[in-house]
Amino acid sequence: MGGMPLNDMPWWRWRSNVRSALHMLSDPGFHETTWLAGHDGYGDVTDAVYRLVEDTWLDNWSAEKYVGTIFRDSGEAALVDVAVLRVLRIMHQVGPDAPFSAYMEHHGWPEAVRAAREAHVRMASADGEDPDTPPRSLDVLRIMTRSA
Repeated sequence: MGGMPLNDMPWWRWRSNVRSALHMLSDPGFHETTWLAGHDGYGDVTDAVYRLVEDTWLDNWSAEKYVGTIFRDSGEAALVDVAVLRVLRIMHQVGPDAPFSAYMEHHGWPEAVRAAREAHVRMASADGEDPDTPPRSLDVLRIMTRSA
């Protein structure tokens, strides 16, 4: 998120958290090298899901509600809604305390990853950032959302 124009959206901190979560959820390489390997500094899959829905309440209503504050347009919001629904369905089925391998083994995981990727690419591109850069650590996210 180094190139992200942080101040151009009213609720840019929430946007940063949503983007971070979608980025981690959408990157199979990250899943292998970080979550499955148990590397510190990025949280786990449950942390990412909470970052996706915690402040935004996207688990209770549509991202469309946040067009103009968190999301740039209805297209971005629709992609986020699809990703949220797919990821939450898996989380409710395997449980929030399940190891990441249980998410990966779930039959719906590839589709959840694809949906998160579509939303991530749309948001990263709209923010002028390369969607293929590796996800940033939670410490970097905290620093970025604290400054600006």
